[in-house]
Amino acid sequence: MQSPLVITGMGMISPLGCGVKAGWERLLAGRSGISPITRIDTGELPVKVAGAVPGIEDDPEAGLDPDRVLDAKERRKLELFSLYAMAAAEEALTQANWFPESDEDRLATATIIGSGIGGFPTITQAQNTLTTRGHRRLSPFTVPAFLANLAAGNVSIRYGLRGPLGCPVTACAAGVQAIGDGMRMIRSGEAEVALVGGAEACIDPLSLASFHAMKALSTEQDDPGKASRPFDQGRNGFVMGEGAGLLVIETLAHAEARGATPLAILSGYGTSADAHHITAGPEDGGGAAAAIRAALRMAGLAPSDIDHINAHATSTPVGDRAEIAALRNAFGDALGGIPISATKSSTGHLLGAAGGVESIFSALAAMHDRLPPTLNLENRDEDLHDLDIVGEAREHATQHVLCNGFGFGGVNAALIVSKV
Repeated sequence: MQSPLVITGMGMISPLGCGVKAGWERLLAGRSGISPITRIDTGELPVKVAGAVPGIEDDPEAGLDPDRVLDAKERRKLELFSLYAMAAAEEALTQANWFPESDEDRLATATIIGSGIGGFPTITQAQNTLTTRGHRRLSPFTVPAFLANLAAGNVSIRYGLRGPLGCPVTACAAGVQAIGDGMRMIRSGEAEVALVGGAEACIDPLSLASFHAMKALSTEQDDPGKASRPFDQGRNGFVMGEGAGLLVIETLAHAEARGATPLAILSGYGTSADAHHITAGPEDGGGAAAAIRAALRMAGLAPSDIDHINAHATSTPVGDRAEIAALRNAFGDALGGIPISATKSSTGHLLGAAGGVESIFSALAAMHDRLPPTLNLENRDEDLHDLDIVGEAREHATQHVLCNGFGFGGVNAALIVSKV
């Protein structure tokens, strides 16, 4: 019998603050990490709010202090999404107490960090420099900064992790797929330990304008905390978020042999393609349902065994409806008895980092028997009244949690996290 795959370390940088403890406590308290955009000049762009990672100057309790991650000279060589990944990696590896020193252990450690877009701001800034100042003014670190795999690369270099190195670039499913890739590598014997998850930092004028051109982003301005409204009839788009969520995973046998504490079990994973449309899933949710069913099969669970769902739920009408269709497709009548949370109501949508952060929230729900709230659920969609959408944090016996991640191009991923 195979030893279960377990999480032994978690690290998170999110709009709710830096560190798993702060992010979880603020999530349960119903706090929003969405605020007016101040990092860039949005000009005439109607998009004025985002889920930005707070700095230490604005949030002394849980803001990011870049100087604690890297010195200023080194920071100039990399993009913000890599910095977030390095900060999250330090927390996760520290909790797992996994800093391999032998060649054998370093070669046995995979680093798989997904990203939907990578260093997009570096690309837009470099183009502006090229246009206004000429090619001689471009930094030699431009390409190494924007490549999507450089979050994984920088983390690998920093800690000497010499096993498989990867980066799913699968839009908003990237974080969940990175976890699934790490699970497969451990099962295949390619690695014994994997640092997995996602990182993203795309609060950038061109990124915001491009998503706005698709009518995908919220244009809320007066009350930022209410801009992200999954499953609510008053929503008008998703809110751009940023951050990183990383897990250290290994078999239970490996964890016990080295004296590590298992936090939660990775019971199942599934992925699929819609093969339907570049931005919208089929009306019956069949593609996403296939990924969910695959995760249930791997876990050896029936739909009724799931105790909680952390929905992908971006706060777009098309996306929310498609996910509910997928859940009804996969769960049937059992869905009405399963509480559903949409944590993007608190963080915004972290694109490729969403799955990493939300898998941590899912693990914490199983660990603590607590369900996070869905903020701003004031007038739910008419077809949701038979479902248990969690409006306020509550206690709930939780053994198995489903975490979903879906992305443009029709990519679907589903992860089941269980109590140890």
